[in-house]
Amino acid sequence: MKLCLTGLPQSGKSTIFSALTQTEPEAGFGSGKQEPKLAVVEVLDERITRLSEMYNPKKTVYAKIELADFPAPADRSENSNDFPTELLRELKVMDALGIVLRNFDDTFQGSPKPIKDLETFSGEMVVADLIVTENRLEKLSHSFARGQKTLELQREFNLLQKIKVQLESDKKVDALDLTPEEKKQLRGFQFLTNKPWLVILNSGEDRFHNSAEQLENIREYYPAIEFAGKFEMELSQMEAEDAKLFMDDLGVTESAAVRLTDSAYRILGYISFFTVGPDEVRAWTIRKGAKAVGAAAAIHNDLARGFIRAECFHYDDLTACGSEKDVRQKGKFRLEGKEYVVQDGDILNIRFNI
Repeated sequence: MKLCLTGLPQSGKSTIFSALTQTEPEAGFGSGKQEPKLAVVEVLDERITRLSEMYNPKKTVYAKIELADFPAPADRSENSNDFPTELLRELKVMDALGIVLRNFDDTFQGSPKPIKDLETFSGEMVVADLIVTENRLEKLSHSFARGQKTLELQREFNLLQKIKVQLESDKKVDALDLTPEEKKQLRGFQFLTNKPWLVILNSGEDRFHNSAEQLENIREYYPAIEFAGKFEMELSQMEAEDAKLFMDDLGVTESAAVRLTDSAYRILGYISFFTVGPDEVRAWTIRKGAKAVGAAAAIHNDLARGFIRAECFHYDDLTACGSEKDVRQKGKFRLEGKEYVVQDGDILNIRFNI
């Protein structure tokens, strides 16, 4: 899973990134070539911790999220809303966008206006998608003029015309009611307004927990969470006991990383299944609705290619029964075929033969 932090300049993206990754913040991206900062964040799932205690494996592997911190354009001006092409290219390969909004006072920018900033950012993404759409439509028109016209290209042209009308109305691509076939056609374009968005309201300590109205307004359109970015960055540099005391004072019950990964899983429709044993306990990430053969492929393509059956029981049944032996004795152990839809918390062992 790839999630980027992006947004307008001075919104605190790097502060949030440091809080999530427990790294020291950098002074800035500089004025040279702008590239995102990358890190891997573990999904701290208590179920994996418990399974590790039960099986005492040689290795415990949590699920991971690839996190990227995207710099704001260095040459941005009030008369330009364009993100550099290289940044847009990087954004397109992300699974979801984490839109960081400033909700703290700033010496130069003054009081925060998170709703207005969100509208501005959304407008920029709409423009970026519109440019892609118009460029492709122009190429298709040239092809048609040269007699290179197929049914498939005509369908693409018609769909992009629909997309163009949507974007020119300042509306996101994901708000369109598209058929499964049309959605499949659009995958290669990686439209930014067709990706899931998670809004991160980056509040100052004086505003944290006092921004209900802003969050309510945002949540009418997007999933949103609130961080006290600077405070949580400082927490991430502390020892666990000290951090807990400060978290209690501000009413923060979970770390920024836990809240972000939980939200990312929900908006992207991911679930976790587990593999267990004396060598390794591991969490695997798949899309909700994936079948057993797809879970096998997540582990290794050979398991999917030679799939026979999936030995399956659920984490809840294991913890309730106390051991695999009791799971079997109480009839909670199952053999499932390729078409079985994997559930969040399933524990699988794939039988295969090549």
